[in-house]
Amino acid sequence: MSKKKERVGIIHEDDALILIHKPSNTLSIPDRYNPDDFNLKSYLKRGGRTIFVVHRLDRETSGIICFAKTKEAHKHLSQQFNKRTIVKKYHAVVEGQLGEKEGSIKLPIGENPHRRGTMMVDHRNGKQAHTDYKLLEQFQHFALLELTIHTGRTHQIRVHLKEIGAPLAVDAIYGRRREFLLSEVKKHYNVKRNDFERPIIERSTLHAFSLEFDHPNTEERLYFEDPYSKDMGVMLKQLKKYDKE
Repeated sequence: MSKKKERVGIIHEDDALILIHKPSNTLSIPDRYNPDDFNLKSYLKRGGRTIFVVHRLDRETSGIICFAKTKEAHKHLSQQFNKRTIVKKYHAVVEGQLGEKEGSIKLPIGENPHRRGTMMVDHRNGKQAHTDYKLLEQFQHFALLELTIHTGRTHQIRVHLKEIGAPLAVDAIYGRRREFLLSEVKKHYNVKRNDFERPIIERSTLHAFSLEFDHPNTEERLYFEDPYSKDMGVMLKQLKKYDKE
């Protein structure tokens, strides 16, 4: 039985910008090699909008993303990103017990020469990267973290979490599993005869939770949140029930 595809949702739209809920496994912009694959920029342009890319999210990451609708708004928002006055917060389900309830990770990140398309901590040639984390909820084998990124390196959160020994609970590249099964935390879990256990989540357990920034036209400080996608919400519900600390 196939899962129902999660829909793109508009969180906020005005003359200057549009904030979107990005479902997991959705591209932010056209793929260089497969430009016809579904992506948010092309989808929004089909509605007759002029769209400028302000920032991106990894394909598997769900959550809030912002696009500009005018050149002036794009310049204003880009300057806020460069000056780091835009506050981006992510929520992540990670493995293990956190020794510290909050902390700061400042480790340079560069391309991994041994695995194309992936990144690694590189003290010699890497670029400065800074991630703050705060423990929101500790379970027995997993934890829910809030992360604030001060730089925008590729796969920054995933690389930094791996480096401190708390990789994403599901991450096919930087973690230990490709999917999360309820049987990992629920004792005496039984699968019916001639059936198999269906994963609760099969993508990186990372969600872009909120954005805070100055509106490019009015300068008003704005704050928006995006609730968890269904798969991550179900995972957290099961952890609260079966993986209590």
